[in-house]
Amino acid sequence: MKKVIPFSRLFVPLSCVSALLIASGIVAVCTRGINLGLDFEPGLLEEVRIAPTAFDLSYSGGARAVVQTGKAGVSLIISGAGAENETCSFPFAEYATAKSLADALGRAEGVSVTFYAPPDVPANALFTDASVSTALSASAPYRFHYGEESSSVTAERVREALAGGGVNTETKAAGEAGSFQIRAADTGEAGGNRVLQETIAASLRAAFGEDRVAVTKTDFIGAQFSRSLALKSLFTVLASIALIWGYSAIRFKWDFALAAVVAIIHDALIMLTFVAWAQVEFATIILAAVLTVIGYSINATIVVLDRVREDVKTVRADKFTELLDLAQTEMLSRSILTTLTTLLVVLALFFVTTGSMKDFALTLSVGLISGAYSSIFITGSVVAFTRRNWKPTLPAAAPLKPSSLARFPAADVRV
Repeated sequence: MKKVIPFSRLFVPLSCVSALLIASGIVAVCTRGINLGLDFEPGLLEEVRIAPTAFDLSYSGGARAVVQTGKAGVSLIISGAGAENETCSFPFAEYATAKSLADALGRAEGVSVTFYAPPDVPANALFTDASVSTALSASAPYRFHYGEESSSVTAERVREALAGGGVNTETKAAGEAGSFQIRAADTGEAGGNRVLQETIAASLRAAFGEDRVAVTKTDFIGAQFSRSLALKSLFTVLASIALIWGYSAIRFKWDFALAAVVAIIHDALIMLTFVAWAQVEFATIILAAVLTVIGYSINATIVVLDRVREDVKTVRADKFTELLDLAQTEMLSRSILTTLTTLLVVLALFFVTTGSMKDFALTLSVGLISGAYSSIFITGSVVAFTRRNWKPTLPAAAPLKPSSLARFPAADVRV
């Protein structure tokens, strides 16, 4: 049998190190605070598309002309003095291309159309800027945009444009080419969200062109919603830990279950310590990293505890720490290989991504290392303490050393 590594000698010293690290994290939270991301703060959420103009409309009549767009088509409502209060509908089923739709709108009295796009652009792919008035005028054209199949505009370029305008935002790509989701924290001032809207629009138009920016959706997130999201996130973590405790208590005895839960709480607190000291922006993606590590850590811990339970039935030892050393030595290569292969993927994410994904990969890397460490030393420390008065259950034999533990036929011992 290969030499057994005496991990138990480090249980107490490394437990003290972990306690000091977690204590430093608590100090960091109290003194520096947690850099909460926009997911947990009230503010503005916008979906923006950087796309060329298909055509624009203007109105020079004496009445009031309003454009309404929907999934089925476009409507033009003309009302007021000198008009017959009529609504003209232009369904996409009848006007299938942007060119045919623009020509039909241009035939309305007082409406002028300037067309820019390729004539075969589908009409149902058109979209407008939801932040501007739908009432047509002679001075400010109302634009219809169309999406390009590919766009050279990236989330990084949008982020830089907004930073140049003095706006602190969280920006990410949102599906279609040239489409982005932008979040900005509320300044707390009266009318702050309206100012944010105007600043974001002005920064993007200055960077990409007046006629290439369309705000397709705008939402305002209140303080109550942000608090609710934070509470639900905390409940999610606590519920996960409680369910894991319940599962471990069914599978093992109470002290093994306690050791497993202490290990995953340790990992969560180590990640929180890292977030607090590094001032990583704590967004929902970081919460996802915490939950991922909890699942990863409990898997590694359960594997080790399973091996301990088997060794209790087959290995004669005078102290329970000898069984812990044996089980952890037997599972060491598996733990190292599993952690390293997972880290390779996570580190690839760290080096090839930017923004919140980079923070996710970095935080997850810390959690994975902590999970591998806690499955050996934190779990072992708790079990060694709870079973410090453990007595051997297998028949006595010649004096044995941890490096030469002998195996017996499996005994009927519940662990």
